[in-house]
Amino acid sequence: MTVQTTVLANGITVATQHFEHVESISLGMWVKAGSRNELVDEHGIAHLLEHMAFKGTTNRSAQKLVESVENVGGDINAATSVETTSFYLRMLKEDTELGVDILADILQNSKFDEDELAREKHVILQELGAANDTPDDCVFDRFTEAAYRHQTLGRSILGTRATLKSFTPDMIRGYIDREYSGERMVFAATGAVDHDNIVKLVESRFSSVQKSAKYSTSPVAHYVGGDYREPRALEDTQLVLGFEGRAYHVRDYYASQVLAMLLGGGMSSRLFQEVREKRGLCYSIYAFHWGFSDTGIFGVHAATEPGDLPELVEIILRELKRASQDISEVELHRARAQFRASLLMSGESAPARAGQIARQILLFGRPIPNSELLSRLDNLDTWRINDLAQRLFTASKPTVSAVGPVDNLLDMREITEKLAQFGDKGTVHHRAPSAAE
Repeated sequence: MTVQTTVLANGITVATQHFEHVESISLGMWVKAGSRNELVDEHGIAHLLEHMAFKGTTNRSAQKLVESVENVGGDINAATSVETTSFYLRMLKEDTELGVDILADILQNSKFDEDELAREKHVILQELGAANDTPDDCVFDRFTEAAYRHQTLGRSILGTRATLKSFTPDMIRGYIDREYSGERMVFAATGAVDHDNIVKLVESRFSSVQKSAKYSTSPVAHYVGGDYREPRALEDTQLVLGFEGRAYHVRDYYASQVLAMLLGGGMSSRLFQEVREKRGLCYSIYAFHWGFSDTGIFGVHAATEPGDLPELVEIILRELKRASQDISEVELHRARAQFRASLLMSGESAPARAGQIARQILLFGRPIPNSELLSRLDNLDTWRINDLAQRLFTASKPTVSAVGPVDNLLDMREITEKLAQFGDKGTVHHRAPSAAE
């Protein structure tokens, strides 16, 4: 199944992939603009725009929009991330033209009615309150804020109560005019698609999109690290411990993904086995690596009762150190297999594949074949992972975020001192990387 691409005169990239033996189509528009593209007084506007896109156009009321999709058995949604915003739907192949028309309508003709805006602000304020009342959500928001202090990359996507209340229809239109240009948009469709037909439909329906716009250049992110602790009367303490990771484009990005899986990517991972299975210190623990266009972040999340915090942190730090010294071929093979299976199985879902293709084009300028991604995995060896762990966990200041009873949590000085001990590599013998790596 090959990906076909066409760049329209107004800069929009149309990308399709045909799936045999399916009756549905998944299609959407992905825009290279997210929360980090917001100006100081726009915090939360990208997410608000995502909501307002479904609140009525010059052609369809809010109710008519959803009825147009659901009357033919389809579904429609949208999502805002740090670096992209997407609007997508899924329906039967015979309704392809309707799907393209609806996406074009909400992206070009939304009314941003004052009354609808007031109602949706209230909805998002409730969403913001719910997030703040959910410790395992709140701890991640505070984690990124500490890691990228005073930067758009570290801000919550939802915004604040003050900024949300300040937004006007003209501010939303101004954000669209500045950020939504054809050169930063990918229309992706997968499933029972015909590429030439999709190209014609997008070309005719999105004719008003301008090729270029005076979009904001998001400042280069600088990881700074930090320490955030919020005492709350909870049964468990939510904890995230992290470090600067790797950007999408750099050599160690895929190695970082594999390292996260090896440390905490499943029930067989080191952290899960040591923390839950052997000691019963928490219900779940996992490691993660998030890549962005110019930086990344690597972390471990767990929750435990306050009395077990010291032991939990000691074990996490010990396992981080051990990853820089001792990784077996069996572990590496298992982590690679998990990554490979996740990649290939997600590609069997038409909606997931549409998003994957669009993001690859926005971030890398082209769809990346699975064979190329898998070859990068195959080039990883235990030395690469050991060496990466050594650099990840010692080169930058750690970031700690904790919500709940925090009195028993090691202070930053103690954590930093224990991490400094990583410099003692014991008897591990390291080699120089080859030119192929």
